[in-house]
Amino acid sequence: MRIPPKSIGIAAALVTISIWTSFIVIARASAALSLNPMDIVFLRFIGAALVLLPWGWWLVRRQRRHPPAGLAAPQGDSFFGLSPLPLRTTVMVGSVGGLIYSVLAYSGFFFAPAAHASVLLPGSLPMWTALLTILVLHERIPGARMFGLGLILLGGLLVGGRSLLEAFAGADAWKGDLFFLSAAFCWASYAVMARRFQLDAVRATIAVSVFSIIVYLPGYLLAVASGLLPSRLLSAPLGEVLFQTAFQGIASVAIAGITFTTMVRHFGPVRSTMMTAVVPGLSALAAALFLGEPLGWNLVLGLALVTLGMLFGLRAAAAAPLAPGAKGSLPQAAG
Repeated sequence: MRIPPKSIGIAAALVTISIWTSFIVIARASAALSLNPMDIVFLRFIGAALVLLPWGWWLVRRQRRHPPAGLAAPQGDSFFGLSPLPLRTTVMVGSVGGLIYSVLAYSGFFFAPAAHASVLLPGSLPMWTALLTILVLHERIPGARMFGLGLILLGGLLVGGRSLLEAFAGADAWKGDLFFLSAAFCWASYAVMARRFQLDAVRATIAVSVFSIIVYLPGYLLAVASGLLPSRLLSAPLGEVLFQTAFQGIASVAIAGITFTTMVRHFGPVRSTMMTAVVPGLSALAAALFLGEPLGWNLVLGLALVTLGMLFGLRAAAAAPLAPGAKGSLPQAAG
């Protein structure tokens, strides 16, 4: 029985939104369990490597036999034939889109609630992307999209500004907010690199995973062995370790990367990103429901402004004509 393409696209959208929403809630819930942020980063890279390293090895061999036609990405491979992208490109996208992003994002969940991550992680991404697009790609941002970005900035200030005021009373949420903003900046940098080099989404995802595991693994093990990093990996329950490996690595990196690419193939990049604009609101509501986090007026209003700004800006982008020679592919989104 042949499944209609539209049904495949809808299923991919549901899986992607579910994983991205769950990522924020589960990462925050993990702060109350056994593992520390660096342990979770390690398990994320291990889980992703279980799927993406064999895929990269196979893709490189196929790429050598039959070079892909129509890809603007530079040809070549690196990291022992596991990354389908050249060494310089792999290092660039792997650093900001994998290693640094993961360390910053998971660290933030140990200081700030999930509702803050809902606003500042996916919410500030369009703002950082627009800024880098102007500075790096020298593109102009239409006025309608600038208005949407202004709403996003105002929503972020309602959350982050409140956290900074609470810092005088000894609260640590502002530290998590800074981690989230920095992580979003890293992912925006990765997205701009992927657009500048016109990278294929699957190859870019594999390259990020290959770089992250090869660079992070020896550093993590050395820091643990020397006592610089107090790891809790060996004392944590086996079920927690296996779950974090499966969800943070296989689901958040590998499966969400594939389903998001499928979304773009069926709905296009603009409609796909508009669908994922529901993630901030859904994750904040899920955190209130499952984690008991309070939703203050500033969080509710901030979420509303960020979601409205994302939708407004993306509708403006959908109405704008595509520049000559521009590509419609997107890297997988943060999560």
